[in-house]
Amino acid sequence: MHTDIKDLFQSLRDGSFRAVARAITMVENNLPGSDELLFALQNDSQPVVVGITGPPGAGKSTLVNALIREWKKEFRKIAVIAVDPSSPFNYGSLLGDRIRMAEHYNDPNIFIRSLATRGSLGGLNARIIEITDIVKAAGFDRIIIETVGVGQSEVEIAGLADCTVVVLVPEAGDEVQTLKSGIMEIADIFVVNKSDREGSELFLRNLRMMIHDRNATHEIPVLNTVASNDSGIPELAETITAALHSCTTNKEKKLQLAFEKCYHLILQERMRDVNTVKLKSEIQYSLELKNFNIYRFSKGY
Repeated sequence: MHTDIKDLFQSLRDGSFRAVARAITMVENNLPGSDELLFALQNDSQPVVVGITGPPGAGKSTLVNALIREWKKEFRKIAVIAVDPSSPFNYGSLLGDRIRMAEHYNDPNIFIRSLATRGSLGGLNARIIEITDIVKAAGFDRIIIETVGVGQSEVEIAGLADCTVVVLVPEAGDEVQTLKSGIMEIADIFVVNKSDREGSELFLRNLRMMIHDRNATHEIPVLNTVASNDSGIPELAETITAALHSCTTNKEKKLQLAFEKCYHLILQERMRDVNTVKLKSEIQYSLELKNFNIYRFSKGY
């Protein structure tokens, strides 16, 4: 390992926020030295990862803010990875750290990083697995990953988080009937946020009935919150802790999480040599051919 990478890795292990930020930038952009950093990671630091997902407008960021306030009473260091929509011009994050989590931005024990999806369809960043492991190495007590909120494809979060919280709002009513069966099945906890709005009790009751019908073997918790005033947040924090305890004793889920991570890493590695500019150029040429077949083309690429 090169001396500068070694020094960066040690600073990362010591919990330096500056080192964490630099390491994330290296890994996210696949800069020289990023592989050395990843290969040096050890399995001795395993803070739990809580995924917060759900449709746009559900109040996920407000919920995360409220959870941070609650967890600060119990935990010393908390990290938040907020995956934002990408700018169509430079693929950077449209929403910044200061905007998303302004209340906690200057807290020396709260690390916040916004990432752009960069075209990833699963509500996450393409390098989110590696970035999460980098953050894990810095000795945080809790890591929260908030996804961009794009719908069914967000099931990717289940392969990364130890506990997945799906956030909905009372207005979701009819939408839940057609839900995105995938996102319904990944939840360890459901939260009906903004539950001070009209129709929340009926929605909560219908949601519980629907979940019960889908999951006859075990009951998935359904909680109501008003994150803007911290209502229901202590109960949510307790429920997450209970769910995390259950997950740590579930060897099958831990195996599945490891399998999902390994599969995606292998997929990324095999795709690394694909030159997208060259690929697009070749497709542009091939489309003019009468016998062009995209399946044969892809198979032989």
